[in-house]
Amino acid sequence: MATDPPLTFPSLSSLEEAASAKVPPRIWAYIQGGSGDERALEGNREAFRRWRLRPRVLGDVSTVDLGTTLLGTSVHAPFFVAPTAYQGEIHRDGEVGTARAAAGLGILGIYSTLSSASLETIASAAGAGPRWFQLYLQPEFARSRRLVERAEAAGYRAIVVTADVPVLAVRDRQASGGFAIDASLPLGNGPDVTPPPRGPTRDGARYTLRTEAATTWTILDQLREVTRLPLAVKGILTAEDAREAVRHGAQAIVVSNHGGRQLDAARPSLLALPEIVAAVDGKAEVYLDGGVRRGVDVLIALALGARGVGLGRPVLWALAWGGSDGVGRYLSALGTELATSMALSGRRSIAEIDPSLVEPNPPLHIFT
Repeated sequence: MATDPPLTFPSLSSLEEAASAKVPPRIWAYIQGGSGDERALEGNREAFRRWRLRPRVLGDVSTVDLGTTLLGTSVHAPFFVAPTAYQGEIHRDGEVGTARAAAGLGILGIYSTLSSASLETIASAAGAGPRWFQLYLQPEFARSRRLVERAEAAGYRAIVVTADVPVLAVRDRQASGGFAIDASLPLGNGPDVTPPPRGPTRDGARYTLRTEAATTWTILDQLREVTRLPLAVKGILTAEDAREAVRHGAQAIVVSNHGGRQLDAARPSLLALPEIVAAVDGKAEVYLDGGVRRGVDVLIALALGARGVGLGRPVLWALAWGGSDGVGRYLSALGTELATSMALSGRRSIAEIDPSLVEPNPPLHIFT
């Protein structure tokens, strides 16, 4: 019996377009959409264009090693799968397929509270592969605690607390496409999970948010009492908050504007990165997500001080295009491109990537 020929993976530059043909418009609006006028979304990409690379040559780059550690876990690349919700709506493989692909390549995967599959099922798919659990704080701390305890029991190696969602932003493109983040969407983690609130409740001139919005930095102290796992805080864009996170025991910070999906016009993640690296001063590991598309983007973020770089939409494009196989092919292609870019820059290992590799990219003035 004849079988269909295997799909040819598109180039990294054409993956987005190839993926758009694979899902219904409402799902594509969910994947692509940002908040408001999408200035934060656009700013993430623009920030990478503000930097150029300063390559070195003739440095013996016959071997290039992408290996590093993230919170003490050995990984085969300095990039990781960032937490994204509802992957089962994008492809039937969902988070299980993503976890299988990432783990097979020795790449860290961070999996969302709002996953389509249970955290235990995802852990089973990942096997011995590195995995962390992303926590959306729940209306009652007891529910957050149970999720953390489940994650620790299932072999997740860190808890990533998302701090920038006291309420969901107004997401015009997503709303117009008909995709709503609410209880009607099936969630794999069961009745302990309530999605973030869609908006405040109005009472005259006053607007009231749900109880999670009253959370302060002491939540890290509370979580420290119920888990031995390291804590990371995701959604930090200022030096002030970075210092607070460290003061309350965070061992890692994810510099992130939520992929441009929360506060519109928030500063781009990459723009905030050097300030936060300086503020942390080695007291916690610093990661970045937002706007990363190519190997040179990873290289720029590492040169500016990130220890690891998160991949959001591109993983969803790969999942939409080809399920678990698509994610594996994308992560492999990105690793190859990063290794190539490092060789062309004269860097043989992650440890050799430093700020001397980059320079600001001002407008070019040909005539003076």
